[in-house]
Amino acid sequence: MSNTAPEAKAVSVPPPPAAPKAHAEDGFQQAWVPNGRVSGGVYTVLVFGTALLALLAWTFLRPSFVPSPLQVLGVYPALFQEGLGYQLYVSLATNIEAVLVSCALTLPLAYLTVLPALRPLVRALSKMRFLGLTGFVIVFTVTFGGGHGLKLALLVFGMSLFLVTSLYDIVESIPRGEFDHARTLRMGPWRSTYEIVVLGRLDAVLDMIRQNAAIGWVMLTMVEGLVRFEGGLGAMMLAEDKHMRIDAVMAIQIVVLVLGVLQDAALVLLRKTLCPYADVTLERR
Repeated sequence: MSNTAPEAKAVSVPPPPAAPKAHAEDGFQQAWVPNGRVSGGVYTVLVFGTALLALLAWTFLRPSFVPSPLQVLGVYPALFQEGLGYQLYVSLATNIEAVLVSCALTLPLAYLTVLPALRPLVRALSKMRFLGLTGFVIVFTVTFGGGHGLKLALLVFGMSLFLVTSLYDIVESIPRGEFDHARTLRMGPWRSTYEIVVLGRLDAVLDMIRQNAAIGWVMLTMVEGLVRFEGGLGAMMLAEDKHMRIDAVMAIQIVVLVLGVLQDAALVLLRKTLCPYADVTLERR
């Protein structure tokens, strides 16, 4: 009997897939591949192409009662004579103030949900986001008076309820393993809360603030229509709407859109500055 061990059969391993060529990522064909990566130049072309298609659709496919882009642009001189610049300042200042106040109210509440005693309160506040602002006009008028206080209170009320809900979900979704890791490093409960909840989720919190600021612009025009003490873009838009000046209404809407996009870009820049690590592992970066 032979003691020689049988020879192991050679197993053929298929070669790994070839890496895509460098120039393939720069081509327009990658724009039609799921999670494809394109160069900055190709993305710029896609952005301008999309904007051009939207402008052409607005020009040639619009209903007869909708003004053309040239008609909307032509109404801006008259709007500035009517005080568009000042109304723009009023709305922008009100929105920024509402964002700051809502953050000051909701961030401590969201972070303190690590305490079981405060979770029922925050959950109850999050359920109130289904309530409409109209039902609180009388209550806030008596409490804060009219004018700027009433407008700010309505805006902060609506924004804070959505923001505290998002922030609570962020804190609630933190894995237990991160807190266990903090305990192995001899961190106390408050130190681990600061490191994991406050610092560790700063990028997600800034994202939620950015989304909430966009909600603020949606609500601002409605609140300024209810409270016209200081004017604002919402009050100006409602006045133009009553006179059936659709071109002026669309022109003001474009101003709101541009302001919102600029504010959103500023918050994205702030997030990238404070949390440069947040986008490192993303597929599309």
